[in-house]
Amino acid sequence: MESILIVDDEVAIRELLKYNLEKEGYKTTSAADGEQALNFMNKNKYDLVILDLMLPGINGLEVCRKMRQDPSLARIPIIMLTAKGEEIDKVVGLELGADDYVTKPFGVRELIARIKVRLRRTSLDQDENIIVKGDLVIDLNSFSIRVRDEEVDFTPKEFELLRLLATHPGKVYNRDDLLEKIWGYEYPGDTRTVDVHVRHLRQKIEKDPSNPEYIETLRGIGYRFQGKSL
Repeated sequence: MESILIVDDEVAIRELLKYNLEKEGYKTTSAADGEQALNFMNKNKYDLVILDLMLPGINGLEVCRKMRQDPSLARIPIIMLTAKGEEIDKVVGLELGADDYVTKPFGVRELIARIKVRLRRTSLDQDENIIVKGDLVIDLNSFSIRVRDEEVDFTPKEFELLRLLATHPGKVYNRDDLLEKIWGYEYPGDTRTVDVHVRHLRQKIEKDPSNPEYIETLRGIGYRFQGKSL
């Protein structure tokens, strides 16, 4: 049973979330302030924290910062609760390492949906054969790819090309390298084959193929998968 820590100074919100989350099958613990929340986290293991920004004493931003600096807490997903007028604090919270945010007043169903997505991604992250980067999930076990929670059809060569790039994030491959590794020494084509497949991949995985988030072009050099797999 997955365990969720609810951190909010409003009793009504704590009780609302406790009731609805336990009805969904989660185990919950409630904390009324940041100090109590940190004490609970130092003594117990939680799969996710729902963290209000405006807390007495140690506020939500400070709790978030302390969690991300503590190796034993750093990987726990955080969903922040923010009021409508806290836009700057919301941005700071995300920069400090919060995984998502929900604005008050919030719909319980929306929050539960976000919790399920975040917990599912966390479980995927723990499998070394599953690569998660933003909205892209590459499952090397089942040879499947999901983009924004929708499974996408790929040709075998497209999958192999994406797999190679994504399993070596930050490594630059020139076109000849990719042609050799994916198509083999004897392939009679030329490097334009690589460009065509990269273009097709971008059309399938990128929100904006003209401004790619995943496969980066290094002009005159080649391609690389941007950033680190999460």
